[in-house]
Amino acid sequence: MSGPIPFDDWVAARGPALLRLAFVLTGNAVDAEDVVQEALSRAYPRWSRIAGLADPDAYVRRMVVNAHTSRWRAWRRRVVPVAGILEEADGPSTEQARLAPDERDRLWRACLALPAAQRVAVVLRFYEELEYAEIAAIAGVPEGTVRSRVSRGVAALRAGWDADEREQDER
Repeated sequence: MSGPIPFDDWVAARGPALLRLAFVLTGNAVDAEDVVQEALSRAYPRWSRIAGLADPDAYVRRMVVNAHTSRWRAWRRRVVPVAGILEEADGPSTEQARLAPDERDRLWRACLALPAAQRVAVVLRFYEELEYAEIAAIAGVPEGTVRSRVSRGVAALRAGWDADEREQDER
């Protein structure tokens, strides 16, 4: 008879993925650690209920997104770009492997320039590879809003990318 997974075991298994998500949302490791710590400190006292859910990962992922949003609203500050991108333990994804390191940095800076709601939607869609319905549940908005945010975010990234390439060609 196996009960819910112990909190410490779950954090050991899922903590790195939560940190990667928070890093992409916040733009730096220190804020990412704070966001994950805040989410986990809120999850711990409720762990027996959360562990019994169909998808505790999704629930805590939403807690991370909410903690990031709360910090962003409370401090009303812009995220500072970082020098590098935290890579996944398995190595770069297929999409990342097609981009040179300087192109990844350009894309990262462009992501940081997106409004927070668009950045969250784009990150969850393409970095976490979640479906629109899952993102809507995490963000607490209708699926159509998520689709709009992703579409606008991708359009802004493309426009910024094209402008950068034109600027480089003129040099």
